[in-house]
Amino acid sequence: MITVSETAREHAIKILQEENRPADSFIRVGVEGGGCSGLSYKLEFDNVSKEGDQIFEDNGIKIVCDKKSFLYLVGTQLDYSGGINGKGFSFNNPNASRTCGCGESFSV
Repeated sequence: MITVSETAREHAIKILQEENRPADSFIRVGVEGGGCSGLSYKLEFDNVSKEGDQIFEDNGIKIVCDKKSFLYLVGTQLDYSGGINGKGFSFNNPNASRTCGCGESFSV
């Protein structure tokens, strides 16, 4: 499962409302090759699920992830930081053995 922190929930709802997204919208997360540590996180808002998607709901937010990415993201918490070092969604991934300084890539 992929979970959503309260802060991430609040900001996701705010973005969905500001962008006038359809009521069936969700957060699509994934992993792709690249970044300084080998794998990069992906996050986007979507409302069309694809065959083979893993679908979760936590804290009132629907999260969708493709099967391949889920192998890397199982147990991850989606969080949001508005701090001085950066603003945006972040992945607290227990499977990552190494992460880069910016937190946008990792390796297992």
